[in-house]
This record gives sequence, structure tokens and C-alpha cells, in this order.
Amino acid sequence: MASESNAQPKRVLVTGASGLIGKAIEHVVLNEGGKLEGEEWFFISTKDGDLRDVGQTKAVFEKHQPTHVIHLAAKVGGLFLHLRENLQFLRENVKIDDNVLHTAHEMDVTKVVSCLSNCIFPDKITYPIDETMVHEGPPHQSNYGYAYAKRMIDIRNRAYFQQYGRCFTSVIPTNVFGPHDNFTAENGHVLSAVIGKTYKAKLDGTQMNMCGSGKARRQFIYSLDMARVIIWVMREYKEVEPLIISVGAEEEISIKEAVEMVAECLDFKGKIEYDNTMSDGQLKKTANIAKLRGYLPDFAFTPVREAIKMTCDWFVENYNTANK
Repeated sequence: MASESNAQPKRVLVTGASGLIGKAIEHVVLNEGGKLEGEEWFFISTKDGDLRDVGQTKAVFEKHQPTHVIHLAAKVGGLFLHLRENLQFLRENVKIDDNVLHTAHEMDVTKVVSCLSNCIFPDKITYPIDETMVHEGPPHQSNYGYAYAKRMIDIRNRAYFQQYGRCFTSVIPTNVFGPHDNFTAENGHVLSAVIGKTYKAKLDGTQMNMCGSGKARRQFIYSLDMARVIIWVMREYKEVEPLIISVGAEEEISIKEAVEMVAECLDFKGKIEYDNTMSDGQLKKTANIAKLRGYLPDFAFTPVREAIKMTCDWFVENYNTANK
């Protein structure tokens, strides 16, 4: 996925680099030969600066002098944290994104790739969803604060292009999981939270309790696959309009199926109980990846069962230090 455009030197700043996707990008760049000649990569997290603060944001940019930015930093959390704190998710993410994009503009950054979320799509919509549907109705009420904040990145990107010709763009992943995720039941993405809960139930010799019916369906994408595509987007994708990054609709599985895969990979033999009184969130978010396939027709995603096994193995091996 390389090309002649890579001949120009690049200084790539990755915000939110201590998180799931940031760690995956770092792994691809440093351990898979993903760093090309003429590229320098800088991976920053909250310890390097609070991006909610414009002064600290500018200081980070002045220190690293990036030509390209992969913007991952965000206030994130699981479904039930979103339900309680929609206002905080809205306010903090709007601050972070405005500071990063405007500082990038002021410092003449060549390109910014921001990471959105499939929760930004309207709640009431026809499926499969595609990149043209982002603003066609209100998002699901469970996480509207985060969803509207992330939608505003797309609005900003279009405005920076219209007014200044900036190449600021975004990607929309479906449900990402993998090593270095948050595996807590409270704040983890669904699959990683399931891994954490299942392994704890195995250690404690108890049943595993799942919130919701397990009927909701999701397209799960392995974090290292996500990283490889984002790096391609940073180098090659020329559009301002967002790009969905996901496995195909034929790879969509139910939460119950995912739970069973996790239980098998962790050799959990206990009872799994589903609480039907708890919210499932959106029952489906099926995404159309025709645009992605138009650009990368031969990109091979890691099969979900294989990716779950690798993630479970990483979690067990790093249990003492994992975020659980």
C-alpha cells in the first residue's frame, strides 16, 4: 500500500497514542516495518499535554512540528458511562477537536486524519449505512453527546477545506478491539469488556453476567487492521469526506456469538446469563464498505475469531498490567 507520494519527508504526530488504535499504529510503524524512509513518528498521550487546553495543544505542536497528524485523542467510554455523562462527552471532545484542528491549521500542517465512530450515524436510518448518511438525522440517544461532538469534526474538515483548502479528513471505524484496549466493564468497548468480564468470572469461578439480550449485531475490526488502513489514509487518501473502515457486512455477528467466541478462547466453562432488562444500544449498525473496497480491493482483514483469540491471549499474558 505504498506509493511514490511517500518520497516527501513527513513528521507524523499521533494524538491519543496510549489508547487502543494508537498502540496499534505504534506497533505497525515500529514492529511491522510500517515506517517509510523520510518519516518521523511521534506518539503522544495525556502525559505529554492536555489537549482540552489550547495552550498545551500549541506547545505540543510547537515541540514536534508535525507535517501530518493522526488525531485519536478523545474522551471515550462504554455505553453506560455515555448514558450518565453525555454532557461531559460533548464538551470535552469539542474542546479537544477544536484545539487540535485549529492548531494544525495555524501551523500549516499538510494533513490531519481524525478518528470518528460509527455511533455518529443517525439512529433511524436505512441499512447498510455509508459515508453520505452521517448528518441525516439525530444519533442514538444513549451517546448523543459524543456522537454530535464527533460529527462536528466532519463539519470542521469541510469548513477548513472550503475556507483554506486544507486536507483535513476523517475515518469512521466500526467496533474496534485488540491489545491495549480498556477491558473494564464500565468503560470498555463491548468486545474488550466481554473479555475482561469473562476472564474475571473464570478466575473467580462464577457465572458471567451480560448486560442486554446479546441480540445486537456488530462488525468487529481488529485494531492492527485498523492501524494499517489509517496509515494508508494518512499517506494516500485525498478526500475530505470520511471513509468507513470495517469488515464487510457478511462478517457481522451478534454480541451473543462474540461472547461465545470469547468464552471458547478463554476456556470459560461457566454459565453465561443475559439481562434482558438492560439496554442493547442500537440493535444494528451495519456499514457499507464499498468506498473502502474501491480504494483497497485486496486488503485482507483478520478473521474475527482469530483476532479474538490473539486479543484474549494478549490480555491473559498482560493481565497484571492491562486496563481491567
